[in-house]
Amino acid sequence: MTGSVVAQDTDGLRTLTFEAGDRNLLNPHLMTLLREALIAADADDDVTAILLTSSGPLFCGGLDIPAIRAGADPVVFAGDLVQLLHVFPRLTKPIAAAVHGDALAGGSALVAAMDYAVAVPTARIGSQEVSAGIWPMVAQVPLAHRIGVRAALENIGSGEPFTAERAREVGLVQAVVEPSELVPAVVDWLTRAQRGAPAYGLGRPSFYEFAAMDYDAALDAAFARFASMFKEDS
Repeated sequence: MTGSVVAQDTDGLRTLTFEAGDRNLLNPHLMTLLREALIAADADDDVTAILLTSSGPLFCGGLDIPAIRAGADPVVFAGDLVQLLHVFPRLTKPIAAAVHGDALAGGSALVAAMDYAVAVPTARIGSQEVSAGIWPMVAQVPLAHRIGVRAALENIGSGEPFTAERAREVGLVQAVVEPSELVPAVVDWLTRAQRGAPAYGLGRPSFYEFAAMDYDAALDAAFARFASMFKEDS
């Protein structure tokens, strides 16, 4: 199985560019490389923000279904996608995606897992498995958590990916810009986030942790976390 991830650093920003054929399909090898690259970027004290992008005409076409149809174990593929998606809410640094083309199925889950995402007008983002008689059991989770069940079902239940503009309307991406403006727009979001870099180490993981909790439980957990900050300083 093929795939590569190239890292480039510029003024504290680490850009991770992944590639696996024209459709950038996710296979266990590529997902392992992505997971390791994200963890390494998060652990690097010189990195204050992470930008995820890809090469080729598509941002990501999802799991490598042709490989699965050729005999690869679908449970292994899904398990590696789950392990990759587990990484995002635990990062201590802001992360954004530059969506230069379609982000489909598991690719849309990657977009949903980001803090920020910017897309070009022609990009389609979302699940399309239902149109083939398959329910997106794993990919649905980041989508539902990011945009809520009603908006997520608009895509998941129909198998029709969102247009870029509809993705912006439902909160899946922050902005839709022309291709020449894509990277500058993403970097602008990350530059703003970098101003809060000293607070991100504790703040970002707690944000995603509390967002997934019941309201009252989240408030109690937030208070306990707040109090522990002052106990550690004393």
